[in-house]
Amino acid sequence: MAGPARHSVLGYPLDAVTLPGAVDWVLDRAREGRSVPAALVVTLNPEIVVQATQDPALALALQAADLSVADGVGVAWAARRAGVALPGRVPGVDLATETMRVGAADLRVFFLGARPGVAERAAQAAQQRYGVVVAGSHHGYFDRSDPASVLALVHGSKPDLLLAGLGEGQERFLHEHRDALGAAVLIGVGGTLDVLAGEVKRMPAWTTRLGVEWLFRVLLDRRRWGRLPRLFRFAALVLSGRSAA
Repeated sequence: MAGPARHSVLGYPLDAVTLPGAVDWVLDRAREGRSVPAALVVTLNPEIVVQATQDPALALALQAADLSVADGVGVAWAARRAGVALPGRVPGVDLATETMRVGAADLRVFFLGARPGVAERAAQAAQQRYGVVVAGSHHGYFDRSDPASVLALVHGSKPDLLLAGLGEGQERFLHEHRDALGAAVLIGVGGTLDVLAGEVKRMPAWTTRLGVEWLFRVLLDRRRWGRLPRLFRFAALVLSGRSAA
């Protein structure tokens, strides 16, 4: 399957693809199933890039992405600074929901992550809203150093798509266990499960259009203010012109 044009931004791969193009890529790979190796999709954003500067295993996972898309306006800005023209951003929550909408009943999805009960409610909402087949669900509060039971649960459900909201380092976990998980496509989706479950409301549509939804949410929630320094560190990386990897 021919993929979109691939570029390097801040030392990480970034694919020039639209949201519909990314959805088609995921669904095509899901249809290929286990005849090809499991595919890791990364929704690249400033926070992940900064985390990876202190986490070599996460950096390796980002570099190993089969599809890497610009999740936020910060990465799109970095791409422009690097002379890379992107056809648009691909927010992770939009990629997850649009893939399920288009895939519908032909798509088996496993929901992994968030607090106990959230993944189950997200799965129920996705089944009702998009008609996907729920392969299974499990919360994200498990021992990452001994994930054998969770890996077996996901693998045994034979999902086409695994949506993982596992917080910091989720891409590292997916990369390290991509074969054991047994899904055709794996996507780290951050807080998307909370959104699907109704735990968190999406910000106004204009924040998404401008690419500042994440920043707007951080500014409104004092508990998230500690994450703002990462934005400044990301901006410094971009302005320095150095590779983050």
